[in-house]
Amino acid sequence: MSKPAPKAVVLLSGGLDSATALAMAKSQGFQCYVLSFDYGQRSLTELNAARRIVEQLEITEHRIIRLHLEDFGGSALTDHNIDVPDHETGGIPITYVPARNTVFLSLALGWAEVLEADAIFIGVNAVDYSGYPDCRPEFIDAFEKMANLATKTGVSGQGITINTPLMNMSKSDIIEEGLALGINYADTISCYQADDNGFACGVCDSCRLRAKGFEDAGIIDPTRYISA
Repeated sequence: MSKPAPKAVVLLSGGLDSATALAMAKSQGFQCYVLSFDYGQRSLTELNAARRIVEQLEITEHRIIRLHLEDFGGSALTDHNIDVPDHETGGIPITYVPARNTVFLSLALGWAEVLEADAIFIGVNAVDYSGYPDCRPEFIDAFEKMANLATKTGVSGQGITINTPLMNMSKSDIIEEGLALGINYADTISCYQADDNGFACGVCDSCRLRAKGFEDAGIIDPTRYISA
């Protein structure tokens, strides 16, 4: 009897990076259980993108969890009184959502434990990124250690790994990897403030990083921009 495929919980926002991480997890032979969040973010268009990616990659299990991080605010993504910057800013940008990846990974950890999964995949990157503290390898290493101290899975010996396959990749490398795995990036949206029709603003930090990635890769950007 063949050994069953290992299970992984994969965090999917609907953006370019998380879609690539999902495709990589699947290509590595994991049975993928996909988790997305409606956390009060400025644009819900990304959740529609997440649904398209799940369909595109033929994932059977996709859950969208409602959180209310807008109750805390503190970020341009969850507080409509704070404008999304249209230029590069110094330090940690106002689009950082306090403790977001800590919260997301904690919920992914809970589901992973129920599923008896071996891994959690998250598409964080420390090369072409916005400078968020919860995207750094130091944070991921600390969370993985905590996860294996705080769960039945961890203390019983099975353990769980937090996989960050994009951590040291440039945006252009990520795009090339995703295309090699068959991802249609037209189904993804990276914009912090996309409109209800899926058009990206083209000026926010995430849009700029995405556009530069396609340019550096020498590939036509399939993103639909409001100004186009």
